[in-house]
Amino acid sequence: MKTKKGFNLRTVCGENIVVADGIENIDFSRIISMNESAAYLWNKVKDKEFTADTLAGLLLDEYEVSEATARADAEALIGKWLDAGIIE
Repeated sequence: MKTKKGFNLRTVCGENIVVADGIENIDFSRIISMNESAAYLWNKVKDKEFTADTLAGLLLDEYEVSEATARADAEALIGKWLDAGIIE
């Protein structure tokens, strides 16, 4: 998987949100908000190939969580990003 071109993480009023650059990507019906750990992962994998294992490894490196929790969280996050259309 890879983040889609044209989507960038911005901090607006203290909130991490993914915004679409370019007029063709503008859709204000959905704003994609990310918590701190999701934003951390987005920044680490932006424009790079990644898998659930990649994200789980990054979570294990940064946070004190079990491997099972990291893997489950990584898979759930990938599902949300796919649903939002910000990765391919």
